[in-house]
Amino acid sequence: MKSWLAALAVSFTCLTCLTCAGCAFERPEPPAGILSVSIEQTSAWVRNFNPLLPAGAGRWPTRNGVYEPLLIFNGVTHQWVPWLGLRASWSDDLRTLRVDLRPGVLWSDGAPFTAADVVLTFDLLRRHRVFDSNDVWSFLESVRAQGDHTVEMRLTRVFVPGMDSLLQQPIVPRHVWESIADPMTFTNPDPVGTGPFTEVKVFRNQVYELGRNPRYWQPGKPAVQGLRFLAFPSNDQANMALIEGAVDWSANFVPAIDRTFVARDPENNHYWSPLFGSTVFLYANTARAPFGDVRIRKAISRAIDRDKLVQVAMYGYTRPADATGLSDAYAELRDPEAAAADWMRHDVNAAGALLDEAGARRGPDGMRRGPDGAPLRVDIQVVSGWSDWVRGGQVIAGSLRAVGIDATLRLYDMSAWIDHLQRGDFDMAIAWSGEGPTPYRFYRFLMSPETVTPLGQVAASNWHRFGDARAGELLHAFEKSNDAAEQKRLVHDLERRFAEVVPAIPLFPGPLWGAYRTRRFDNFPSAENPYAKLTPNAAPEALLVLVELKPKVK
Repeated sequence: MKSWLAALAVSFTCLTCLTCAGCAFERPEPPAGILSVSIEQTSAWVRNFNPLLPAGAGRWPTRNGVYEPLLIFNGVTHQWVPWLGLRASWSDDLRTLRVDLRPGVLWSDGAPFTAADVVLTFDLLRRHRVFDSNDVWSFLESVRAQGDHTVEMRLTRVFVPGMDSLLQQPIVPRHVWESIADPMTFTNPDPVGTGPFTEVKVFRNQVYELGRNPRYWQPGKPAVQGLRFLAFPSNDQANMALIEGAVDWSANFVPAIDRTFVARDPENNHYWSPLFGSTVFLYANTARAPFGDVRIRKAISRAIDRDKLVQVAMYGYTRPADATGLSDAYAELRDPEAAAADWMRHDVNAAGALLDEAGARRGPDGMRRGPDGAPLRVDIQVVSGWSDWVRGGQVIAGSLRAVGIDATLRLYDMSAWIDHLQRGDFDMAIAWSGEGPTPYRFYRFLMSPETVTPLGQVAASNWHRFGDARAGELLHAFEKSNDAAEQKRLVHDLERRFAEVVPAIPLFPGPLWGAYRTRRFDNFPSAENPYAKLTPNAAPEALLVLVELKPKVK
């Protein structure tokens, strides 16, 4: 989700006409040694560094510089990287996860980091469920310290995928947080963390800076002296700042990036946006007729010209999805047989035949009617201002009208759009999908019976209200396996089941937007040096980047 919250499209005119009135940008280059990052768009900063709030509520460095997890899953190398924890291991019965902590780590105020901090953190999640965004207490039984440097997490049932959420939870200091009267309203203005950047040097409405943690546990790191964040109310201004040199590292979608950004300084201006992000879907609300019919969903899929879609909406930065729905983050797990399902191929005649078969035949006016005789009219909901998705919605609406479905694009602001999505108040909507170290969360998001919520009630996932018993069985089997070969077999079974029942309609794998300038800093991840994801959108993986960046010596 968070990888698309920042991917708002920008005005192509402002990017290509840098001297036009209203497009001028005159902020100076950041101070020496200070890395300027563009990740959140806002007109004014709010000083909130509470790491327990849902992602996006606190400032970006909170989970990417101030507070740290036990281990970090590197989505490029597909390896767990030891961090505050040295290692994690399962008990023989897969009910207890033991984590050995790194000795000698200090909080930024000098207090020692111990197992008690981990216990307190998870207790806060238990007592304040709004903090438990990954619902870990639905499978956790207890979290106990075994001395100062070992933690044992006991589960109520075997749930191997739960390790992802447990190990990547940001940890807070017990000696600070145990005395906070109301952690949910605590903005934590002067944070005490273990991360590389903990010192609030400047905080104003339009700019704030964080300095290095004087007690950081990685010797000689970070080499960057501090982080700087300018307030940009829109992506237009954020991208202008990147182009004009006031930003070193950005997570925004930049149209025609080779021409508008790279060409201005080919030696120093670069980007890397691999297709490792969340897959973008067209969700058809299966709790509303006629979308509960798999033939209707397949027909809609066959009507969409995905080649045109990725060119018009995404400037060719991505490619059409296949029938597994998986992004390239899971390329090694993709089953070729499932991927090749024919309902993903653009074929207007085949789409029409499926609609006819489902009883949605053309009327005298050429438009289709459902089996009940009512006109087949659908709304496609998209966030207003997300011009890449808006353009995509326009392409899809045109494709559906070509096969006789009266499709209309409806634009909503972000808050209204997500509310409609979560409550099931939509016909169709363009949105992201779940993601994690394995495809388990992805497919659970899409077709687990356990995630189906009645219309009108808020759903954290499975907005399209689709549950499949066979998929549920496969997901339960995956939860109980810690064997890589068995997990791969189960993933292939899930892919084939997805291709058979078509719970939602995959459009394209989402790029992980990332652009950077090497005029002042070097050693960013890239296609040539893919040590981690480049995008700042990936928390907590951005920590892997921050500790490796190096200022250039002039």
